[in-house]
Amino acid sequence: MAAVTLGTETDGSILCPASLNSVVGIKPTVGLTSRAGVIPITPRQDTIGPICRTVADAVHVLDTIVGYDALDAIATMQASKYIPRGGYMQFLKKDGLRGKRIGVPNGFFNFPNGTVQQMVYEQHLSTMRKQGAIVIENLDIENLSVLLDFQNNGQLIALPAEFKLSLNSYLSNLLYSPVRSLAEIIAFNNAHPVEENMKENGQTVFLVAENTTGIGASEREAISQLNKLSANGLKKLMREHELDAIVTPNNAASSVLAIDGLPAITVPAGYGKLGVPFGLCFSGLRGYEPRLIEMAYAFEHVTMARKMPTFLP
Repeated sequence: MAAVTLGTETDGSILCPASLNSVVGIKPTVGLTSRAGVIPITPRQDTIGPICRTVADAVHVLDTIVGYDALDAIATMQASKYIPRGGYMQFLKKDGLRGKRIGVPNGFFNFPNGTVQQMVYEQHLSTMRKQGAIVIENLDIENLSVLLDFQNNGQLIALPAEFKLSLNSYLSNLLYSPVRSLAEIIAFNNAHPVEENMKENGQTVFLVAENTTGIGASEREAISQLNKLSANGLKKLMREHELDAIVTPNNAASSVLAIDGLPAITVPAGYGKLGVPFGLCFSGLRGYEPRLIEMAYAFEHVTMARKMPTFLP
């Protein structure tokens, strides 16, 4: 229904809706696109990217939105080194899978034998091989379960503090707003419990965040642990096996990617028994967008999995 849309992802919010609606979502390396003007959660993970009908459409948008922005100076300056001369459109190559080393990590394709997803994903791996990719299966991301547990629990230490600082900064910079801080949002919700669905939703996340006092020793330790787990996890795996990408279903790997601000592209892959779409996600290290685009575009063109949505009779 739209030629172009933008999504914002902290952990899955581009990759998940794109996969489940049979469209293409690009989650850029954190800092490749400016977050200025976007309601923040954490500057370590927040990123803005296109959700479009095709890889080419999404790449057109990516070309337009990458680059330095004085309003998000540190992150966009650091990531600007990844932007290729001549932009990203040059990587829309139909032979983009040829010679690529693609890893299939354990722990993500957990579909029972005989299910549509299991059979279709197997077929896709075979198709990629036929297109000249070297597909390496049964790879282990070191300490994956520890990493995911810590991402969930460690985030509860660092993320609330980052959220409060970021949101207060965002609100203070608005030209007009009836609220100027997280504390004022909490008070607003308490004053309008019916309109804000307080009975159903509550505001526990806000209250936990408001109770923080900035980035202290425990927050720094949690962030340091996350960085260590990421360095010894996916980053180590990709370097050891000289991978151009890993492939995973939908947004299954989003938490692993979120920790270190890593990029991904999800492409329509098929439809389940009830007609619900699913996607295949290509992801890599920071700045790997050119090769991810090559693989995603080639995969899209050889599989042509996306169908135009229709209304049921």
